[in-house]
Amino acid sequence: MTVTDRRQILAGLTAALSLSAAPSALFAQQPEAQPAPVPAPPQPRFGFEEVVRRAREVAAAAYEPGPSLPEPLSKLDFDSWRDIRFRPDRALLAQTGSGFRMQMFHPGFLFTRPVAVNVIRDGVPTPVPYSGNLFDYGKTKFDKPLPVNLGFAGFRLHYPLNDPRVFDELISFIGASYFRFLGRDQRYGLSARGLAIGAGQNGNEEFPAFREFWVEAPAANAERITIYALLDSPSVSGAYRFNIYPDVDSVLDISVTLFPRRTIEKLGLAPLTSMFFTGENDRRFHDDFRSELHDSDGLMIHSRTGEWIWRPLRNPRQPAVSSFVEPNVRGFGLMQRDRSFEHYQDLDLAYELRPSYWVEPQGDWGEGMVELIELPTSDETNDNIVALWAPKTPIEAGREFSFSYKLTAMLDSQDLHPGGRVINTYQAKPKALGSGEPVTDGARRFIVDFAGGDLDYYLQQPEKVEIVPSIAYGKINRAFIVPNRKTEGFRAFIDIIVEPGQLAEMRAFLKSGEKTLTETWSYPWRSDAV
Repeated sequence: MTVTDRRQILAGLTAALSLSAAPSALFAQQPEAQPAPVPAPPQPRFGFEEVVRRAREVAAAAYEPGPSLPEPLSKLDFDSWRDIRFRPDRALLAQTGSGFRMQMFHPGFLFTRPVAVNVIRDGVPTPVPYSGNLFDYGKTKFDKPLPVNLGFAGFRLHYPLNDPRVFDELISFIGASYFRFLGRDQRYGLSARGLAIGAGQNGNEEFPAFREFWVEAPAANAERITIYALLDSPSVSGAYRFNIYPDVDSVLDISVTLFPRRTIEKLGLAPLTSMFFTGENDRRFHDDFRSELHDSDGLMIHSRTGEWIWRPLRNPRQPAVSSFVEPNVRGFGLMQRDRSFEHYQDLDLAYELRPSYWVEPQGDWGEGMVELIELPTSDETNDNIVALWAPKTPIEAGREFSFSYKLTAMLDSQDLHPGGRVINTYQAKPKALGSGEPVTDGARRFIVDFAGGDLDYYLQQPEKVEIVPSIAYGKINRAFIVPNRKTEGFRAFIDIIVEPGQLAEMRAFLKSGEKTLTETWSYPWRSDAV
């Protein structure tokens, strides 16, 4: 090996060693690389599960009635309280560009338990703080400033229901668990409630109340808004979710989870509250130029078997409870069927525009009954009608109970079922047509008009239609029908005889052969009720 060869080899080795050592040298001169930081897990978005968790915790503790109002507010009369109005220019939810706006109700008068209201933005709830500058107090004055943590009596949402330029009232939550909502061209009448406990039980009713609300701020152009609510009472706490869809017939999808503190013997699900003072079937009060005064004129039920039932409402002389045993009922509601202004003649109250509320249970509600409670009232200012679904078995303490339903506000309910409907119910003294025969004690004639469905078709051959009447605790003396071309239907006459003091339960529907043509008319009558 020559010197040159050796030098070349040593140079090559030196170069190779230099190249192989370079990376180690470089890393030795720099700090070791640190692992990338792990991002913090996203905060959970506030939703129904959180309200359920809070309701469970509330039920595990003793019931607390909540703070009381300062005396100047608790002593307000209705007119002074109503004079306190939310300033529309301070409405919430406008920032997102949606069609929804929120206004608050000031506490006072009957609304003595303040509630908390929160707005959820990007999944995070933020309380709406009370501030006096949110309200115009009108003529109502206070000697001292009101507390800054006062809270609210409730709130309402507005939406352009009837005119794209106008924010109409869509739904309001105020007073216990009461709420009302509207569709297009409707005026407030009946109310819905979150829950009823002991309704119709001789003054022993308990009124659960919503104590806190969370309203999700809707996105721009949103056609739905979601509200969560926490309900509380001595017997139960509960979590509620309301998905609200404003429309011609506005719809609420309602989900509920309850946590009973104690066993509840009489629970009312999806309760509705209304007013019936006088109508064509009940003229006990008639000293008024307005011949009919009611927010609802009947209870409608769609049974599991497919039967449709119509029960006209009454203003009884004494409290009355009617039960319709309907396992897994398909639907029920308090309806305002009469839409004729001439029957009401009230320019201000517009009874003909009061909505009907229709309840459709979602899922299996099991064994139970639709219950109608009718209380006597001497004027039109009192809500004296309650309809609800009552489970057959008591709700046990400590057991979670969930249910859901759809609630629709509508003016026209004709699309609910295709058959003929009851449009009028009258009653009178029975007698043979053209006869002056004396009336038997305990006798009564009921006149029922059926119209719609295929009834106009059978007017060409009315003998194909027959009435199917029945009675419990009484006797049907005779029953017959005649064509009614004014209504394009049939008029039924049912003469009954009932023992003095006995309550009779009547039912009737029309059929042709084996085909049922109409819903079933149902009506109770006591011989001393006239």
